Formats: sequence, C-alpha cells, structure tokens
Amino acid sequence: MNQKITAAITAIGGYVPENRLTNADLEKMVDTNDEWIRTRTGIVERRILNEPGKATSDLCAPAVLELCKKRGIHPSEIDCLIVGTVTQDMFFPSTANIVCDKVGAVNAWGFDLAAACSGFLFSLTTGVCLIESGRYKKVVVVGADKMSAITDYSDRTTCIIFGDGAGAVLLEPNFEGYGILDSILRTDGSGKHYLHMKAGGSLRPASYETVANKEHFIYQEGQAVFKFAVKGMADISAELLEKNNLTGKDIAWLVPHQANKRIIDATANRMGLSHDKVMVNIQRYGNTTSGTIPLCLWDWENQLKKGDNLVFAAFGGGFTWGATLVKWAY
Repeated sequence: MNQKITAAITAIGGYVPENRLTNADLEKMVDTNDEWIRTRTGIVERRILNEPGKATSDLCAPAVLELCKKRGIHPSEIDCLIVGTVTQDMFFPSTANIVCDKVGAVNAWGFDLAAACSGFLFSLTTGVCLIESGRYKKVVVVGADKMSAITDYSDRTTCIIFGDGAGAVLLEPNFEGYGILDSILRTDGSGKHYLHMKAGGSLRPASYETVANKEHFIYQEGQAVFKFAVKGMADISAELLEKNNLTGKDIAWLVPHQANKRIIDATANRMGLSHDKVMVNIQRYGNTTSGTIPLCLWDWENQLKKGDNLVFAAFGGGFTWGATLVKWAY
C-alpha cells in the first residue's frame, strides 16, 4: 500500500533590507503623523530596498540561501522554485528564473505567480501539488515584494502601508501526516476596481501619459478594501476550521497576512483565538505583500513545535484570498 505523501515545510529563510523608513520619516514627506499611522495600521517602520540596481530577486536570493544553509542542502538540489510576487524584476524572464541563477539552483525550473497579497498562499498550494504528485522532492516557495518600487511617496493613503521583504520555505515529502493538510483559496476579479496598478500591462502599456498620470503606482480605495478584507479573511479562516472539525482551541498559531492590525484582530476574533496565538510583525516591516506570511514564520520559527496546528490566512488585491491548514513538521 502506498503511503500518502504530504508536503511538509522543512526549512525557512527570510530577508529584509537594512534601511528603515519610520513613521517619523514619513511625517516629513506627507501630511500624516505617527499616532494616526499606529492606530489605523499598527505600523511603526518598514524596510526599504533603496540601493541602485537592486530588485525583488535581491530580496529572494538571501532568503533562499539561508533556507538551504539551515537544511544543509546545496541550491543545486532544488527541483522547482516558485516566487509569489507582483513586483517582478522585469516582465520576463521571470524573477524565479533570475533567483535560480543568483543562488546556483542549476537543476531547478521555476516561475512567478501573481496573486497580490495572497501570492505566497497561492504559490504554496501550487508547490504542495508538485510534492504530492511524487515527481518532485524539494520545492522552494518564496513570497517577496519590493513594494517601494510601485509606491507613490506623495500619496499619504498608500505610502504609509508598504515595505520590502522576502520569506522562503522548503517543501519536502512527508509520510507521517505532517505538513500542509488543506487549503481554501478564492478569487473575485470584480474587486479589481478597488486595488490595482492601472498601467504597465497590455491594457495600458507605458507611455508618457501613463507615467505623468502616476498610473504605475498602487491605487487603493482603502475603506472598500478594508471591508472586503475583514470579511474575506475572517470567513475563510472560520470555514477552514469547520471543514476540518477544528476550533480555535486546536490552533497553536494564526499566521495572518500583515496588511492592517485591525484586519488581523478581526480574523483572530472570528476564529476564537486569543491574541497571544497570533503572529504580528507589521509594526516592524509594514505590508510586504507576498512576503508577510513567510516573514512571520521566519520570525517565530524558534517558537514552533512539531505537531503544532497553524492557519495561514491572506487577502489581496483583485480580490484574492485564502486560508491554509498546516501541521508543523519540525
């Protein structure tokens, strides 16, 4: 009898740039203040990759190399590398392609996956399927974004939110029931009006007009997105628990996308989780889009115990959202 293969996370790597952009710095740039930012978002500072010639792949590469070092493997052993991102280095080749070259993953194939802030979750589920198929033994999933590249630092509604960073996990086959056990993922394209980047794609290619109109920056209708995000992230997390006959008491940690402290609190409350079971590092990094969930795992790795039940939850532009159940493997 064939044993069921599950895909388990066996190592984590992360990277954030040295440069900090604090609320005090933003007070000098736009009409805002530290107290307003903290109470609305929970953010105190964010990391910014501001070195010339550096891109999202330069956030990914150190995270992947750290993961390999922790696991004691060489990058040439990686079978596939998936990068969840909306800030690719360039349209093509893919960022995954560039990262493989930078780390020496010479035997890997890979691709980018765009799902805005749900990018890591969607990429993780994709990587899980590759492991469960039995064809691949080592799949690296990276969530990374250089949000500073598409942020308008004269727009006080968006520039306070975003930061740059990357987190990576290694997936390997497991036969003891540990790993990613279930996911519920959703998309609703009618949400595109509320959160998007208008130009740069085939609909509105770059032109003098699109640049002058600042159409290559994030556009967000904050109130609408907040309302959808609270409902989407909380509902789907509760649905995931119910589907797997679990309650908040069975969950060791909620690992939520770090978009806004109020959205995180609403999700925890809906799941019946006390706040000491919720990973929150938004105050240090801001919203790194695809990077938030793996960066939480990176920060909390030494507190995770084998057999812990974790729920990852995200909500992103488009709209995209989802929740994933994980039984921690080490």
